[in-house]
Amino acid sequence: MNTTTSTAYNYRVVRQFAIMTVVWGIVGMLVGVLIAAQLVWPELNFDIPFLTYGRLRPLHTNAVIFAFGGSALFATSYYSVQRTCQTTLFAPMLAGFTFWGWQLVILCAAITLPLGFTTSKEYAELEWPVDLLVVVVWVSYAIVFFGTLMKRRTKHIYVGNWFYGSFILTIAMLYLVNNAEVPVTLTKSYSLYSGATDALIQWWYGHNAVGFFLTAGFLGMMYYFVPKQAERPVYSYRLSIVHFWALICVYIWAGPHHLHYTALPDWAQSLGMIMSLILLAPSWGGMINGMMTLSGAWHKLRSDPILRFLVVSLAFYGMSTFEGPMMSIKTVNALSHYTDWTIGHVHAGALGWVAMVTMGSLYHMIPRLFGRTEMYSMPLVNLHFWLSTIGTVLYIASLWINGLAQGLMWRAVDNSGLLLYSFSEVLDVSHPGFIVRLIGGGIFFFGMLLMAYNVFRTIKASDPAAVAAAPRYTVGEAH
Repeated sequence: MNTTTSTAYNYRVVRQFAIMTVVWGIVGMLVGVLIAAQLVWPELNFDIPFLTYGRLRPLHTNAVIFAFGGSALFATSYYSVQRTCQTTLFAPMLAGFTFWGWQLVILCAAITLPLGFTTSKEYAELEWPVDLLVVVVWVSYAIVFFGTLMKRRTKHIYVGNWFYGSFILTIAMLYLVNNAEVPVTLTKSYSLYSGATDALIQWWYGHNAVGFFLTAGFLGMMYYFVPKQAERPVYSYRLSIVHFWALICVYIWAGPHHLHYTALPDWAQSLGMIMSLILLAPSWGGMINGMMTLSGAWHKLRSDPILRFLVVSLAFYGMSTFEGPMMSIKTVNALSHYTDWTIGHVHAGALGWVAMVTMGSLYHMIPRLFGRTEMYSMPLVNLHFWLSTIGTVLYIASLWINGLAQGLMWRAVDNSGLLLYSFSEVLDVSHPGFIVRLIGGGIFFFGMLLMAYNVFRTIKASDPAAVAAAPRYTVGEAH
């Protein structure tokens, strides 16, 4: 196509979010390592209320999900939507507001959660004034993203943008419904729902925060960065569309499997289990599609650690999306629920899938954002890959073993029906697993520090003139 029309990308807000993704990753994972250490040495809370496990755990989850993961989603969606739509961001000032607004949300969470101001709803702990700020930022995000899609210079909407768009819309719906609350004071509110209804809505939100924030959004990331880094087209574009529709139609129903053997009606529990089992098909369809994109390019794994990050993240995605449906089966759940097995499953997805696909995507983006051909040190990228992989395996394997031991010991009874093991005995058996978990988490955290150093040196070595001149895109070229 012969044309002189070109577009200057808006990379300023992408750079900001990319840098803060690394910063918040270090902060969130540092808190995670601290509370893992507290399970080994409980005295590490120093009898300070702000440092107790109950205060730090929601701080950790909010930091890694919404600060680290959220910043990564903003950065990668703003980057890829411009390049796939061959246009600059819609409403650049509003895009800038989403950055500062999101950082303010994170700062508010970092202050209120250690102080104990919480709704007590998992992944939705923030009190109502912060919720309102989240809504304003999220609506602004939607306007920027969908506005960019509407002004695109291509007829086609790339499948990665379908996943980003569905995650933005669904999270908005989930957040508004689950966080409906009655304010009492500036720092206290009560849920609009009660009893089993409150629990059902909470886990409809909670599981789909995983399903859409930590899955659909990051699949949008995968569908852009895996083909780009492999320099291969998506293996099956038709499969990617089937994957999209099957995933978003099924995932939304799976939440009740968190409430097996509770006051929730049995039919609702069974429906959640069935939908979770069906969910295995679209999940693995997406994983296979990503893996097969490397057809003809597998040899690149020998020399490209960035591609290794992306491919191994897909392996962990496949593993955790097999494990999740299996754990939703009632007989399996009777053994696994309330044990460390659940925590191991969550971190197989969080560390293995979410964090590693984010790292691979950042390593792809950052040199391009700062006018470099590659990262400051590719050997450091390779070392980071192995630290992340080893740390994740140690972390999740120790918790799988702990979980099985806990589940079996809790259900063990003698001939008269009395429990064979006390709580302290179960805790004593779990202690070696807590140590291995801390070691694995520490190794993973050290990898993040290496990444921060590598990113810092890459930015420092960048050419200011190249950074100031955003890359231009000629309409008709491949993205």
